[in-house]
Amino acid sequence: MAGTIDEAQVRKVAKLARLELTDEEVKRFSRDLAAILEYIQKLNELNTDGVEPLAHCLPITNVLRDDIVRPSLGAEATLANAPDRYEDYFKVPSIFDDNSGA
Repeated sequence: MAGTIDEAQVRKVAKLARLELTDEEVKRFSRDLAAILEYIQKLNELNTDGVEPLAHCLPITNVLRDDIVRPSLGAEATLANAPDRYEDYFKVPSIFDDNSGA
């Protein structure tokens, strides 16, 4: 991609993400995404020789609590506000259909 995203690509990504976009949104996202790609191209022009790659600019340490066994909440309390349940489980709608390709 040389810094351009056309409306067909935006519509394809929206379909894959199951988003319904209006024609105006497709045009706006095409412009916005093209601007983002142009900016990335500018960043690619920077001389980064000798620059160490890093994930964060500040040192990060994990703060972990002790792993202490505690009594669980229990199925009844856990499922008290569940919209639908089957025995001791949450019941959710199926996400697969004949046309899903999964």
